[in-house]
Amino acid sequence: MSGVLDGLEPVVDEHTRLLVLGSFPGVASLQAQQYYGHPRNHFWPILSALWQIDLRAASYPERLAEVRARGLGIWDVYASCEREGSLDSAIQNARLNDLASLKRRAPRLEAIAHNGGESARAMRHTRALGLPVHRLPSTSPANASWSFERKLAAWRAVFEEHGIA
Repeated sequence: MSGVLDGLEPVVDEHTRLLVLGSFPGVASLQAQQYYGHPRNHFWPILSALWQIDLRAASYPERLAEVRARGLGIWDVYASCEREGSLDSAIQNARLNDLASLKRRAPRLEAIAHNGGESARAMRHTRALGLPVHRLPSTSPANASWSFERKLAAWRAVFEEHGIA
């Protein structure tokens, strides 16, 4: 994939209390039109471990229903960008999503958690919302320096702090 790429619609509603913000969907996610669509991404396995259910065995609509029911939201920092491949380091000419709209889209939002370093580059924008903002280790398979167990522990701490675990 190359040229200008458009991201996915947010998974947020009036029940969202914690929002996980990624950077921008990778190639596999864009092709599937699903958040965290790469089979080696740890996002769904981490949620499965936190909630003690196997989301990987569920259909994508079932996964999203579970996410919504638990007060979790999913979105990305960037609405569009140019990029060859899936690496965040290849993102160019990125356009931010309308993060200011989050208070309207998710009136019960309590906190934002950035999934990885590229997403965290937008922390000044998310902090402007006046909510707690966390930086979590990336669930991407490219983040091989963190073990699954270490990622899970970091994610668990934030999810427990906000009553989502």
